[in-house]
Amino acid sequence: MSVVDVFDAVAGTYDEARRRLVPCFDAFYGTAVEVAAPALRAALAAGRTPQVLDLGAGTGLLSLLLATAVPGVRLTLVDAAPAMLARATDQLHARSVAHRTVQADLSDDLPSGRYDAVVSALAIHHLDDDGKRGLYRRAAAALAPGGVFVNAEQVAGPTPALDRRYDEVWTARITELGSSPEEIAAARERMRHDRPATVAEQCRWLAEAGLVDVDCYFKEWRFAVFGGRAR
Repeated sequence: MSVVDVFDAVAGTYDEARRRLVPCFDAFYGTAVEVAAPALRAALAAGRTPQVLDLGAGTGLLSLLLATAVPGVRLTLVDAAPAMLARATDQLHARSVAHRTVQADLSDDLPSGRYDAVVSALAIHHLDDDGKRGLYRRAAAALAPGGVFVNAEQVAGPTPALDRRYDEVWTARITELGSSPEEIAAARERMRHDRPATVAEQCRWLAEAGLVDVDCYFKEWRFAVFGGRAR
């Protein structure tokens, strides 16, 4: 199965499983929102509608959290999986959040426009390293002046030993939180498509793409939130 097929198959249950499969869920997603929100509020204060581009948006989980934190944003959600985008559309319509969806791969050109925030959650690690670097360059170019890029991501350990430890801790934590053997097996099947990179590598690529104030804002084992700002 392709990565699109794998995620379309779990579109209806994806959100429910997040709190089990992302043990640091609140801090992880909460940090991403905290990093993106100031630029969005600045746009509102300037009399503009804040524009958000969500890359690999899936069911719209991160977009919904941003719309809740900063009412009045307009969202553009990009994902290659149609069933995931359909789920996102249903949830955003139910909350009357202004949005559009674009079915596209993350290796494609980004939707035209200038964005106050370009965000992503648990998606970019499906690209190889060259694909990540190319996407980071396109994301940086799509930002309005002072806009922010935020990636809430699954990352690789800086050494093979640490990478194995990341996996051991993750397995223990999600088991404690109630993930069944079947859920864990399904998650590992999806992870066959993963190509994570380290935080250090990705922060370097963001700086090379022209972003400033690049930093890792949160990290708990394999889950990290990092990004930067357009000049």
